[in-house]
Amino acid sequence: MNPPILLSIQDAVAHITLNRPEQANVLDEATGQTLIKVTHELTQACDRGEVRAVLISARGPHFCAGGDIRGFAASDNIAALLDRSIPPLHACIHTLSTLPVPVVSAVNGSLGGGGIGVALCADIVLASQSMKLRGGYSAIGLSPDVGVSWALTRLVGPMRAKHILFTNRPLSAEQCLAAGLVAEVHADDELMPAAQALVRSLAQGASGSLARIKALVDQAASHSLQQHLNMEHLGMVACGASDDAREGVRAFLEKRAPRFSCRG
Repeated sequence: MNPPILLSIQDAVAHITLNRPEQANVLDEATGQTLIKVTHELTQACDRGEVRAVLISARGPHFCAGGDIRGFAASDNIAALLDRSIPPLHACIHTLSTLPVPVVSAVNGSLGGGGIGVALCADIVLASQSMKLRGGYSAIGLSPDVGVSWALTRLVGPMRAKHILFTNRPLSAEQCLAAGLVAEVHADDELMPAAQALVRSLAQGASGSLARIKALVDQAASHSLQQHLNMEHLGMVACGASDDAREGVRAFLEKRAPRFSCRG
């Protein structure tokens, strides 16, 4: 049996691929256990400086339909099944969301349930024109997991998040773009080339700068203005002491592309 998730690392880009196209890449216990191993390997590679950007994508016509509803139906204790399978997924989503490198997701086809959390844990989400987002939870009597309610609320606000999750009305890629759920929409056959070009570009960027930008943006909502100004001050000084800042300034003055190192 093929593993439900694949990890490859090349040229400082880590590529996580959901690998169950015949099942619309649903999330089940086996996926959660595999994702734990994948995120552990990924974290170690980031710590060694081998990864400077991450791409999350899926094989097949659908990114992720959410939880394994057939597995729910086959279980004589849905609550116990969920209690076992959710914690590993949540730990992995937290790891992916807090990596100190840019994370990009390339979303095609159906996106529902917990798959929304997998897609939206990325810093930047790209979508194909065929992408459709549907909450799905309340339609089967469940509530959100995998960070879905947190991500939706942050991106579109409480009222629109409730509308998505209460009504389960599908949103097209263009509607997701207008709502701020995705950053770009591409033709289906252009999604992966666009996503790969973006992560390659990010992997060549100033890693310390990108890490601090990510931390500043992610923590802005929990800071007072003064706290955030202090954090910006410390981040700018730390960046200013780096080789990348000196290289960036030289490159700007010399009118050439910068050659950033792998150190922040």
